[in-house]
Amino acid sequence: MSVGSLRRALRESVAGLPREFWWLWTSTLVNRLGAFVATFMTLYLTLERGYSASFAGLVAALHGLGGVVSALVAGVMTDRLGRRPTLMAANVSTAFSVALLGFMEHPAAIAAVALLVGMASNASRPAVSAMMADIVRPEDRVRAFALNYWAINLGFAISSMTAGLVAEYSYLAGFLGEAALTLLCAVLVYVKLPESRPDAVGAAGAAGGGAALPGEPAVGLGSVLRDGRFMGVVGLSFLISLIFTQGSVGLPVAMGAAGFSPGDYGLAIAVNGLLIVALQIPVTRFIEHRNPQMLLVVSALLAGYGFALTAFAGSLWAYALTVCVWTLAEIVNSPTQMGLVVRLSPVRGRGRYQGVYTMSWSVASLVAPLMAGQVIDRFGAAWLWGATGVLGTVTAVGYWLLMRHLPPEPKPPTAAGTPAPAAAEAPAPAA
Repeated sequence: MSVGSLRRALRESVAGLPREFWWLWTSTLVNRLGAFVATFMTLYLTLERGYSASFAGLVAALHGLGGVVSALVAGVMTDRLGRRPTLMAANVSTAFSVALLGFMEHPAAIAAVALLVGMASNASRPAVSAMMADIVRPEDRVRAFALNYWAINLGFAISSMTAGLVAEYSYLAGFLGEAALTLLCAVLVYVKLPESRPDAVGAAGAAGGGAALPGEPAVGLGSVLRDGRFMGVVGLSFLISLIFTQGSVGLPVAMGAAGFSPGDYGLAIAVNGLLIVALQIPVTRFIEHRNPQMLLVVSALLAGYGFALTAFAGSLWAYALTVCVWTLAEIVNSPTQMGLVVRLSPVRGRGRYQGVYTMSWSVASLVAPLMAGQVIDRFGAAWLWGATGVLGTVTAVGYWLLMRHLPPEPKPPTAAGTPAPAAAEAPAPAA
C-alpha cells in the first residue's frame, strides 16, 4: 500500500467525528498515560514494601471490588448529575486517592485506600461511554468506540514502559505522576467538554445528541435489570471477559509453571498491545458496517479457541501466536459489543445501562483469578485452556441466539447537514 493510500485510509478513519469526541478521546489518552497503580501495585507491595504475595492479592482484589461498587453508583450519577460532573468527580477523586496511596504505611490503610482508588478510577467509565453515545452519530459509533479503545491501549503501552523506568527510581514518583495526569484529565473535561446529557442540553442537543423524547419515562436500575435482552448482553460480556482476563492471570501462572521467565511472559503479552495499536483502526474500517451478530459470534470463538490453543504451546513463539489469535478477537469484540450496548440503551438511561455493563467486567476481574488458580492447582493448566474453549463456544451460541430478531437501528429523517438525534434511537422501557 502506498503512502498516499495510508494517508487516505487514516483520514477516512477519523473523518466525520465531532470535535467534542476528540477532546473526550484526548482525555482518555491522558488518563491512560498515567496508569501506574493498576500495573505496578503488586510489584510495589512485594518488592518495595516487602509484603507477601497473599497480601498483594488481597489488595488487588479490593481494588477490583471498588470497581464493582462504583460501576452502579457512577451509572446512576451519570444519568442524574450528568456526564461532565461525574467525569470530573471521578478524575479528581482518583488523583487524590492515588496520591494518598503512595504515602500509606500501615497494611490496613493501604488496603482501605486501594479500595477507594478502585472505586474512583472505575467511576469514569459509564460517563465516558454515555457521553460518546450522546455526541457521536449512530452510524459512527463502532468507529468511535474503536478509536477510544485504541487510545486506551496506546496510552497503556506508553505508560507501562515509562512507569517501569520511573519505578526503578521511585514508586512514589509513579503515584504522584498518575495523580498529576489524572488531574490534567479533569481540567480537560472542565475546559473543553460541555454537558451532553440529552435532557440537559435541550432541544438543540449536543453534536450528535438531542433532547429526550417527550413523555419518555425515567429509567431506574430496576428497569435495567428487567431488560432481558440487555441483561443477556451483560451475562455474555461477563463470560467473554472471563476469557480475556486469563491473559493477565492464567497465562503468566501457566508460563511460569512451564519454566518460562517473567521476561518471557512480558514479551508474549506485549504482542497484545502492539497488535491492538497496529490493527485496531484498519480492522475497524473493515468491520464497521458488517453484521454485528456475525462479528460477535466469530470474536467469541476466536477468543475461546485462541486461549485453548495455549494448551499446545511449547515455545515462546507458540505462546505469542496464541496471543495473536485472541487479540484479534479483542479488537473485533470490544467496539462491536459497546455499539450493541448503546443500541439497546434508552437515551435517558445510558448511564445506568453503561454502569451495569461495566460491572460485568469488574466482576469478571474478581472471578477470573479465582477460576484460574483453582483450575490450575487442582487439574492443571490444560484444563483451564480447555475451559476457555467451552466458554467461547457458549458465548458464541449466546450471541447468536440473543441477536436473532434484533430490530434494526432506527434512522430518523433529519434536515440536510443535521445529524440524527440520538434520542430517537430507542424509547425507554417502562419503569
